[in-house]
Amino acid sequence: MSNPIPFDNLLTRLIADSQDIVLLWQLGVLAACALAAWGAMRLARRYFDASLPLWSAGRAGMRRVGFPLAMLLAVLLGRDIAHIWLANTHLLNLAVPLLLALAGVRLAVYALRYVFEPRESLRLWERTAAWLIWGAFALHITGLLPRIHAAMEALSFQSGSHRFSLWLLVQAAAVVVAAAILALALARIVESRLMGVTQMNLSLRMALSKAARTVFLILAVLVALPAVGIDLTVLSVFGGALGVGIGFGLQKVASNYVSGFIILLDRSVRIGDLVTVDNKYGEVSQINTRYTLLKAPDGTESIVPNETLITQTVVNHSLSKPNVRVALSVQVSYDSDLERAEALMLEAAHSQSRVIFDDPGSLPRVYLKEFADNGILLELAVWIRDPSEGQNNLRSDINWAIWRLFRKAGIEIPFPQRVVHWASSSGPDAEKH
Repeated sequence: MSNPIPFDNLLTRLIADSQDIVLLWQLGVLAACALAAWGAMRLARRYFDASLPLWSAGRAGMRRVGFPLAMLLAVLLGRDIAHIWLANTHLLNLAVPLLLALAGVRLAVYALRYVFEPRESLRLWERTAAWLIWGAFALHITGLLPRIHAAMEALSFQSGSHRFSLWLLVQAAAVVVAAAILALALARIVESRLMGVTQMNLSLRMALSKAARTVFLILAVLVALPAVGIDLTVLSVFGGALGVGIGFGLQKVASNYVSGFIILLDRSVRIGDLVTVDNKYGEVSQINTRYTLLKAPDGTESIVPNETLITQTVVNHSLSKPNVRVALSVQVSYDSDLERAEALMLEAAHSQSRVIFDDPGSLPRVYLKEFADNGILLELAVWIRDPSEGQNNLRSDINWAIWRLFRKAGIEIPFPQRVVHWASSSGPDAEKH
């Protein structure tokens, strides 16, 4: 039989020494270490608060873990000095793992904040990581961790020539999560560097950043599992099952994922383009791995699967250049001076700064479209380079300008009217009336 694990730890030793004057000396050493760490952080505040962009993430991380690390160094030094005069330093020994836990919690929380975008759900993960780290150290200092470890090692199963225990699986999960966080942090650094290269196309930069994130995550799993003793060959069966699942159940998901990379690489649809797909018109605001987000002029957002942009016809209104044509129809009476009306409409177009005037092929023009029942239909066509700023507001401004100029010039905008001709009647009945 294996020997029982002794229930001996730093906490029981500290309780045994609670009536000793040595404990007071250790409390004094801790207070001095805390004061020294606080002073060191005060001196380093100028460096931590610097607004230099280089290594800003590292400075922010050191700001969070600087105090526990500085105090830990002071405690280690103070414990070595205290050993000269004190018989035992159980309180200082207890402070070392607690300070390590504090630094680990702050570093883990900061890593989550840096890797993921700040959101409300991130607070739950932060609290979970903090409780897990503190719980592990609490179990360590109370002496329960070895017992729990032995119990988890006893819960095991055999898969071929490999033995899997509950402790091994928990250890593998922890290592994979840590490796994934590190991979996401590296991907975030690569993404920030790529987004700073303005000479490269935005779609290509996004494709490279997403590819880097995928590669880093795959490498993290491939490195983390062998690190805890799990042979990757045992995952071959699981990989085959996953391949079958992708081939059937996850076919659409895989198709949208691959289509997202195709869209980013061939640049047929780019962020900021105005497109019409599946009877939906809007500006491409995001291109994600599974879907593309279209923002309509009225503010509504449509989630379009990436596969739809590959398999269906997409009308890209700004593929070759961002110029968009805006047409406004105005009807004038048959008695109006058409040349004067044309000049006033062009004057209304020139009063808007968004209208293009420096491109000979995109100058404002007035077309005589139709001799209608109630008047002559004219159309003012203008071109703009910023369709994302909206078209209805431009239409409204030009229509208001046309209305004011027409009223000032006396040009009539007719309303629906009908001309009725009474036929004269003859005969005896007409003479009676």
